[in-house]
Amino acid sequence: MRHELASQSIETLAPLLRDREISPVEITEAVLHQTERYNKQINAYIQIDAEAAIVAAKNAEQEIMNGDYRGPLHGIPMALKDIFYFKNEVVTMGSKIHKDFVPSHDATVVSRLKEAGVIFTGKLNMHEYAWGATTTNPHFGPCRNPWDLEKIPGGSSGGSGAAVAADMTIASLGTDTGGSIRIPSSACGIVGLKPTQLCPLQLDKK
Repeated sequence: MRHELASQSIETLAPLLRDREISPVEITEAVLHQTERYNKQINAYIQIDAEAAIVAAKNAEQEIMNGDYRGPLHGIPMALKDIFYFKNEVVTMGSKIHKDFVPSHDATVVSRLKEAGVIFTGKLNMHEYAWGATTTNPHFGPCRNPWDLEKIPGGSSGGSGAAVAADMTIASLGTDTGGSIRIPSSACGIVGLKPTQLCPLQLDKK
């Protein structure tokens, strides 16, 4: 049942959450179970925030039970490429130079996802400074393709592609200047969208 939940798309899960047929806690626990089971081999996550994710999922569950449903992202677990600013949290950009960098504000897209009720499960591996197509990161270790651990997941948003493909997140965001979302999407067998130049991109299972 856990893997079945973690493998579903936002389109499938959102109405079930809205109608209280499943709980954000159940989905979050399923995603974290997948992460615990596979991240050591795949190395898609730089940082896993399991405790905070469960707390946020319980809050989302209570909101939905109280009739305060915010929309299709409410209660959906997501992990993002570790390039987006999170206020008062370490953001590395995939580099040891920024291992202690803590932004004083959220990126606009992070702020909007928070308002939508997304459950954040952690930060995802990436090619250092998003400047490469392999996600063979010298500081946090190489991210591996979940379909074949001997192969790369592409880059620079390799952690995002690998995590979605391995059901370690329901969806993710990456960034794409020269193929950094399209390459991992292709390599990992998922769909990646690049709506406009230099905008955050959503990865999903559909």
